[in-house]
Amino acid sequence: MEDKIKYEMEFPIHASPSLLYQYISTPSGLSEWYADNVNSRGELFTFIWEGSEEKAKLVSKKSDERVKFKWLDDEDTPYFFEIRIQVDEITKDVSIMITDFAEDEDEIEEGKMLWENMISDLKQVLGSV
Repeated sequence: MEDKIKYEMEFPIHASPSLLYQYISTPSGLSEWYADNVNSRGELFTFIWEGSEEKAKLVSKKSDERVKFKWLDDEDTPYFFEIRIQVDEITKDVSIMITDFAEDEDEIEEGKMLWENMISDLKQVLGSV
């Protein structure tokens, strides 16, 4: 198996960490912007996009701060995706930090575009455009 390439992105966003956390950690919140529909049973989340579905396990979370998921296909690997809420100590500006992995350079660009679109959707939902 090839090693995947880790990449990180930052998106400034105008919303409170506690409100953002609802959108990144709950099935109803995630289905507003991340996938067409999201269901969960305990730690297992099912993400549904136009008829296809992927399952991920919620590996860790910290209230108002971050969620970390691992796709079941990647269960025996070090790969994951994490959505972190970062608040600047001084300015109190809020950003969403994304950590994800891609198979190769081309997939990084694709992944980044996908995240940009999804975060744009999240901003629409939050009214923080």
